[in-house]
Amino acid sequence: MIDITVHNQAGEEVGKIQVDEQQLGGEVRPALLKQAYVRYHANRRQGSAKTRNRSETAYSTRKLYKQKGTGNARRGPAGTNIMRHGGHGFAKRPHSWRQDMPTKMRRLANRNAVLAKAIDGEIKIVDKLDYDKPSTKNFSNLLDSLKIDRTCLVALPSISGHEAVSARNLEHVDVTQIDRLNAFDLLNHRYLLVDKAAFEAYIGRVTSDELAKAKQEAS
Repeated sequence: MIDITVHNQAGEEVGKIQVDEQQLGGEVRPALLKQAYVRYHANRRQGSAKTRNRSETAYSTRKLYKQKGTGNARRGPAGTNIMRHGGHGFAKRPHSWRQDMPTKMRRLANRNAVLAKAIDGEIKIVDKLDYDKPSTKNFSNLLDSLKIDRTCLVALPSISGHEAVSARNLEHVDVTQIDRLNAFDLLNHRYLLVDKAAFEAYIGRVTSDELAKAKQEAS
């Protein structure tokens, strides 16, 4: 079991949450996390880069001058790839960079990234993250009280609430919905800031069958 400290708005410790490692994959799997990270990164590429080859340049195919007798190099047409504004020898073509990954592996990678954060003590849980009105200053003070001095991912039940509006203007702070947590965003940020109720709901999504299967594999 991993104990994660729960803080209040002033940064004071008010309790702890115990998390079973088996709910988050049992152990950190670096190879799985890397595969998931590379996949997310690759799937964000547009794949729309394109350059012209020799057949697509607007040059005549006429030989510039005769082969011998001019004292110049043996030149062909002006659109060759060694000439300025000529066609590319190995032209880029639009194509998809997308990678596939089984659903169970993706879900395990997401939970495994949370486990890595929990082991390193980089999960900051607040007992109640609820604002009556947007306040970037109050949210900044909260980060200072929790000693969050690096990049931070704020996971909220909804990204349309006052808390999300308060956090989105801060530098090095990104906001996401708790049910959209993924390995790419978690690994791109040093800290994960989450509400206690939202975190317990996220952890509780693992079904009893999955938990029993994970414990059987670990034994």
